[in-house]
Amino acid sequence: MDPEKQPQQPLTPAVPPPAEVLNGDDIRASDADRDRIADILREAMAEGRLTADEHAERVDLVYRAKTVGELQPLVRDLPAASGSTAQGPGTRPYGYGPEAPEGPADNLVAVFSSSVRKGRWRVGGRTNAFALFGSVEIDLTEALFGQRFTVINATAIFGSVEVRVPENISLRGNGTGVFGGFEVKSLESTDPEAPVVVVNGYAVFGSVEAKPKRGKFVADLQKRPRKHLGH
Repeated sequence: MDPEKQPQQPLTPAVPPPAEVLNGDDIRASDADRDRIADILREAMAEGRLTADEHAERVDLVYRAKTVGELQPLVRDLPAASGSTAQGPGTRPYGYGPEAPEGPADNLVAVFSSSVRKGRWRVGGRTNAFALFGSVEIDLTEALFGQRFTVINATAIFGSVEVRVPENISLRGNGTGVFGGFEVKSLESTDPEAPVVVVNGYAVFGSVEAKPKRGKFVADLQKRPRKHLGH
């Protein structure tokens, strides 16, 4: 048979190789992934599971992480890791209602001046207080707690930062005074659902002080935050 007269075979279209299936740990981490892990670390420090130095070291690694696999080891030894990563907003076991999306920290700055936050205001998850030749006063006795854990990072340089809290919440702290004073009067509430305020930082030729205000209480911890959450 003449090879030139052989019937032409239809060409089989080329099939592209199957796309590589990424392992879950290899997926690029999103900002939401990093923030979720940072929240777990913040709560672990508030509960006393991490020191301030350990927390700072891990948070630095969180925001350097490129993949989900780099984030998981940072919370693997913390009991909140499995529950917090699986739960979505508003599913926490305590009675504070749906939390507002966490935005930037509240900043109170006093440079050769004073800054005061008191009265009826909604406490965010993080507050930075900085006093340089000035004073910062943070009064939480009438504040509304939209979340259970609140961290206040206080820095006083030739100045003062004062934090006042209700008598029936938990108050913890970790800081250093260099030619100054860093004093947090620790409290542990008998109510497991009570807000927890953690004061961290340092004082250089200044003072940081956190203590309860006598006669001030957060009433009805379960219902009051729900009632005022949207106000």
